[in-house]
Amino acid sequence: MSALLTPFMARRQHLLAQMQPGAVAVLPTAPEAVRNGDAEYPYRHDSYFYYLTGFTEPDAVLVLVAAGAGRAAQSILFCRPKNLEREIWDGFRHGPDGARATFGFDAAFAIEDLDGEMARLLADAPALWYALGHSAALDVQIKTWLAAVRRQSRSGVAAPAVAHDLFALLDEMRLIKDASEQATMLRAAQISGRAHRRAMAAARPGMYEYELEAELLHEFRRSGAQSPAYTSIVAAGANSCVLHYMANNAQSRDGELILIDAGCELDGYAADISRTFPVNGRFTEPQRQLYELVLAAQAAALAVARPGLPYAGMHDAATAVLAGGMLELGLLERAVVGNVDDVIAERAHQQFYMHGTGHWLGMDVHDVGAYRDIHLAGKPSRPLRAGMVVTVEPGIYVRRAEGVPERFWDIGIRIEDDVVISDDGHRILSDNAPKTVADVEAAVGRS
Repeated sequence: MSALLTPFMARRQHLLAQMQPGAVAVLPTAPEAVRNGDAEYPYRHDSYFYYLTGFTEPDAVLVLVAAGAGRAAQSILFCRPKNLEREIWDGFRHGPDGARATFGFDAAFAIEDLDGEMARLLADAPALWYALGHSAALDVQIKTWLAAVRRQSRSGVAAPAVAHDLFALLDEMRLIKDASEQATMLRAAQISGRAHRRAMAAARPGMYEYELEAELLHEFRRSGAQSPAYTSIVAAGANSCVLHYMANNAQSRDGELILIDAGCELDGYAADISRTFPVNGRFTEPQRQLYELVLAAQAAALAVARPGLPYAGMHDAATAVLAGGMLELGLLERAVVGNVDDVIAERAHQQFYMHGTGHWLGMDVHDVGAYRDIHLAGKPSRPLRAGMVVTVEPGIYVRRAEGVPERFWDIGIRIEDDVVISDDGHRILSDNAPKTVADVEAAVGRS
């Protein structure tokens, strides 16, 4: 068995230790999805399932049985059987025996055996853990399994008396990235940073947004990433003021900025980087003023990205800098909105900065985990801990509007990095993507 799979086994053991003695957990992977006709979307496993198994084939279910009540702890996989004929068409399958040996399961069965085995495994189990309400198909299966167990009640067999949300445990586990996860995320971020640099180097006035998107995709795949982590945003000019712009079909014009928000997925983990640059390689003075304001806001957020400080502190720090800059540059008028504290209290800054300063990052681009401590009065922002990975992404978006200085119209800027919280502060995983004014101008149009 490969040592590389040890983290998956350790996660299963950690999850089992949190369950009641004798309890059973059930976790299916994602189903395949039809795109149109007989063509399917590229398959992507369920993140929770992969986190515990490392197994990437469809039609698979993980079952965990906690030690207790006369049972030994078990991790069991149900998967597609070996089928040499289907492998000619669809590719290699591990099959139950191969999966058990390769991925360190205690037992493995064909997926067709799931219903029968679950009726056995749930018999006299005190509790069932699964993703409550997450999958209608799984809900139906579980009802079927429980009904089969209850039919044995005259023989003294009892069905689980309670059900728990499995994701409540897994979300907290996934929030802290272990060393293997951090190493993968560093690779994903570095690939993505190179892709941003490549797009900058290729940029010329008159290029279409999709041409720059192609540069990103080229670098992702040539570096071994399996896919984009999300639909890339390549937004020229006024499109940069649309937060989730995805058309990527407009032609850039001389003097415009290009905002790119793009990252790859590598071995199940996402990168998420934003950079903004002038398509002709030189910021205009209004563009530079806003760019340096956003850069200063990010620096303020990064200064409080360390263990023990609240997650929300990064947003508060960035917002204070942005609000001050909006007043100084005349985007907001002091006579109307007051000082920085007044701007924030009245949310006047949200005309130009309407999103948060980041989010958790991991197997999902917007990764799982609570942002607030729901166990404390007032549900305060939870403190950062070593191993958490966040994006830090302040921005400013100035649309054409009455009362807004015309020199700033159609300027949208976002600067986003992937950051792991460390014992002594933080580490920027995406530090190879040009970011300062000088570095960005030096990178544009150099291919």
